[in-house]
Amino acid sequence: MTVNDTATDLPVDGQELATYVAAKLCHDFISPAGAIASGLDLLADPSAQDMRDDAMGLIAQSASKLVNLVHFARVAFGAATTSERFAEPELHRLVAGMIEGGRATMEWTVDDGDFGKPAARALVNLAYLTVGALPSGGVATITVRREGEVVIMDGTAVGARARLKPEATTGLAGERLSEGLAGQWIQPYWLWLTVTGAGGSLEVELEEGRVRLLARMPG
Repeated sequence: MTVNDTATDLPVDGQELATYVAAKLCHDFISPAGAIASGLDLLADPSAQDMRDDAMGLIAQSASKLVNLVHFARVAFGAATTSERFAEPELHRLVAGMIEGGRATMEWTVDDGDFGKPAARALVNLAYLTVGALPSGGVATITVRREGEVVIMDGTAVGARARLKPEATTGLAGERLSEGLAGQWIQPYWLWLTVTGAGGSLEVELEEGRVRLLARMPG
């Protein structure tokens, strides 16, 4: 499945797209934020002082997760301050922070260098979605190479149950969601929109035990 050009008539307008992105971010943030609130409630409960250490551990873990989510979202979905270019180590840290504690492992073989905003946004989303294709574990290999002014980003997930949900394949094809969960659709669609909006192309390969996302776009 390959999409080479940005659709002339996008399936989702700007206002609707904003609501989907906002809904996803709220969904992602509410879990660690709620856990922090629960931990603080335990600390304030006189009858639960024997759980103080557990509460502090919950707060620390959830706060770290929330910070990682915010840093990732600023690059993956937002303008990310005034930075126009992003160094490879920074992008690696963003993705690593998001997948920490998960079942899949990531092999990051991206040469040291920097990326403009669209390419950086595409890379972190592509890497995160590649790891996400391994719900039962496996290895996600992220590589980047440059051919002249073109950056080629390759994410390959290999594992026993490597797969993409139907909503994700719809989004990666640049198609409007007709059924399923919007939260599973919006990030793949955002990746497609980022790549094709910059004049690039996005290819998806699905095989038994293997998922590959291949993006080509101006650097």
